[in-house]
Amino acid sequence: MPTTTNIHLKILFSIFLLSAFFSCENKKEEKTISHKSSGEITSVSVSHIGGILGDYRIIKATKDSVFAEKGTTANQTHKEWSSAITPDTWKSLISSIHTEDLDDIKSSPSQQSVDGIDETFQIRTPKKSHIYVNSFADTAHYRQLQMFKEQLDKILPKEYKEYQ
Repeated sequence: MPTTTNIHLKILFSIFLLSAFFSCENKKEEKTISHKSSGEITSVSVSHIGGILGDYRIIKATKDSVFAEKGTTANQTHKEWSSAITPDTWKSLISSIHTEDLDDIKSSPSQQSVDGIDETFQIRTPKKSHIYVNSFADTAHYRQLQMFKEQLDKILPKEYKEYQ
């Protein structure tokens, strides 16, 4: 009987040690994942909305796809396009955006009230959503957003590109 008890205790002790070991490993992985994902960009959208005829162009990029729509409210036209993208394409798209600088980007007043067109960026991370309206006036920080638009134009069909 003592031999059986020792075997059961050894098995029970081994199970306890293994569960403690795996529990510690999971916590290390969770810390690494949450640290990485806090500055990771999950989606970026850019829109141009306004003008006399109510033109709009909205493009949203995520890690696995790009969706674009455009139209004019005055004559009720609307087109949509979407496509899957590779992880390399996503990395190329967001490579110019520095998450540590996002809080420094400044917005400017809306131009829609004078029939102007507003450019709006929305950059999402797991912790925060950054929204900028007409940030092109912020010459110190806008370059990264401009570079994003240039990369985006490389994958969009002609009719959805910024400068057709």
